[in-house]
Amino acid sequence: MPQIPEKIHELTVGQLAARSGAAVSALHFYESKGLITSRRTAGNQRRYHRDTLRRVAFVRAAQRVGIPLATIREALAELPEERTPTREDWARLSEAWRSELDQRITQLNRLRDHLTDCIGCGCLSLDTCVLSNPDDVFGDRLTGSRLMVERRGSRQGRQR
Repeated sequence: MPQIPEKIHELTVGQLAARSGAAVSALHFYESKGLITSRRTAGNQRRYHRDTLRRVAFVRAAQRVGIPLATIREALAELPEERTPTREDWARLSEAWRSELDQRITQLNRLRDHLTDCIGCGCLSLDTCVLSNPDDVFGDRLTGSRLMVERRGSRQGRQR
């Protein structure tokens, strides 16, 4: 991994990609979503402050645990732009995300436990299908998939 001398305070997109492990396209995407920022040189090249390395690491770690980019952006917006996220920042923000992650774990466990119910089904239209309709309110009265209500004068949305 290329080392960056301490005296260099700005990185090119290539240097940031090499040091962070994120693809250049991912860095451009993060920037378009407001997760990181750069300045433009006179030649219109991106330059990232050295602290962006920590922000990219923060984004990637949050993504790995399933936090949506919009939530990550909100979290980063709480931090001063000039300061890198610290261990304390991560602890505070990850604590706020704990209940959301617990809910996802519960949903994934339910999915895992009922996944074998759909083997051979193909269309996911079992009488009560926890995969295609996890909060099935119609399953008590009807069978099969009925996700759209029929509208007058429209062929779209007819029950099949």
